[in-house]
Amino acid sequence: MGKDLDQIVNEYSSIFRQLKKRLKWHFTDERTLMMVASLYVTRNKEFRPSSFLEISDYIKNNVGMFSSLKSSQRFISAAMLDVNYDQPKEKFHEYVAVYEKLVEGGFKRGNFTFMAALCLLLGDTNETNHKWMIERAMAVYKGMKKDHFFLTGESDYPLAVLLAQVNRDIDEMMDDIDYYYKALPPHGFRKGNDLQFLSHILSLDKNVDSDILIHRISELTNMFKEAGRKIKPVFYPTIGLLSLLENGLEEVDNVMALFKRLNVEKGFRWHKDVNFIMAVTFIVKDKVEDTSLISTGIQTTIETIIQAQQAAMFAAMTGAAVAVSSSNGGSS
Repeated sequence: MGKDLDQIVNEYSSIFRQLKKRLKWHFTDERTLMMVASLYVTRNKEFRPSSFLEISDYIKNNVGMFSSLKSSQRFISAAMLDVNYDQPKEKFHEYVAVYEKLVEGGFKRGNFTFMAALCLLLGDTNETNHKWMIERAMAVYKGMKKDHFFLTGESDYPLAVLLAQVNRDIDEMMDDIDYYYKALPPHGFRKGNDLQFLSHILSLDKNVDSDILIHRISELTNMFKEAGRKIKPVFYPTIGLLSLLENGLEEVDNVMALFKRLNVEKGFRWHKDVNFIMAVTFIVKDKVEDTSLISTGIQTTIETIIQAQQAAMFAAMTGAAVAVSSSNGGSS
């Protein structure tokens, strides 16, 4: 690995501890702080506590009373803006404008649309007019809803935006998703939201034959089971991410070593599911940065998937804010 396990754990733990110290008076789920810390580690961005808090406060002071950005969601948004832009405060206003455009395009107000707005902002280079991409994202979302009506909901907004940015025919992409969703249960995967998410992830990679990807995922699942980590449905997208690496099977030992290291760290030991997801994300991200090991095409795909998974996790972590903002009208 480019960074050794100690370096990754130390950097991640250090940022987490700084966040916990600075935000001790806020009611913030530890997992949200873990997510924020992971952003700085995966983006190789220096964490400056005072700068981060300044952006967080700026967001809080520039949204409406009932916005979900008044909640802990603002910390995630602040981190996303901080690690991706040189002028995060200025970019924040564009972020809110994109959110409003998504609402105009048919997306419901709330947490998941804020996450979708971040995904759109980061991925759509046509900053002057996101209209076409929003229409495409809504078409993707409707395609998802048509195929899996009861599984698809607002939590799929960020993923719909990311899939819309892939240069492929929407119907063809939906056919691929459906193929994976039907082909994986005989290999021990349970139908449901997590399998749908995994199917979306696999559909992003057209460089590898579908059956090869299914074989890799099945092998990975068995290898982790043998190593003592049973693959629960919540880990399906994470295993999908690892399967996109040509040599992903060779990383199982590295993942388990990092996972075990995180499990004994003081702040992380009660969040083993998040630790496993982080271990895979850190290792895959490290491999993606070594361009001699991976093609540019799949590099972009994996970056997109990491972003999709982080968006989904962030939105889930701040789920309470969804209930609050929707009961209050959720305006921004």
